[in-house]
Amino acid sequence: MTAHRESRIVPYTAELMYAVVADVERYPDFLPWCTALRVKSRTQEGGKEIVLAEMVVGFKAFRERYTSRVELDPAARAISVSQTEGVFQYLTNDWRFTPEGDHCRIDFLIEFEFKNRVLGAVAGQAFALVMTRMTQAFEARARALASRQSSPLS
Repeated sequence: MTAHRESRIVPYTAELMYAVVADVERYPDFLPWCTALRVKSRTQEGGKEIVLAEMVVGFKAFRERYTSRVELDPAARAISVSQTEGVFQYLTNDWRFTPEGDHCRIDFLIEFEFKNRVLGAVAGQAFALVMTRMTQAFEARARALASRQSSPLS
């Protein structure tokens, strides 16, 4: 199984970073390799929103589709994701957003294993690049939204 844990401070509020990651419908607009996303269902469980989302990821001729259960907990500023069907033997990731003044500490954990060993070996070689690009994409999205919020209306 491949795992990556990261904790970092970003110059955006916890509310903004939570909103960026929770807005799964927008992933194809800014996340590299996310070519499509379809929300299959949305339900409420207590104060949490449960989203069942089907994502298509692709790179060159490679295309894979999988479905995840996304648990959004705005009160705790936490997001938990687990695959329900698809290319992974196992996939889970957890996000926590903690206010640090006008900044935010992001704690992120992802663990996964592909069903196909060959695909797993290929993906494992590119894993560091993928994680860096995804982190940059979420931060760039937050930067774009923050600049829109602070711009005066014309």
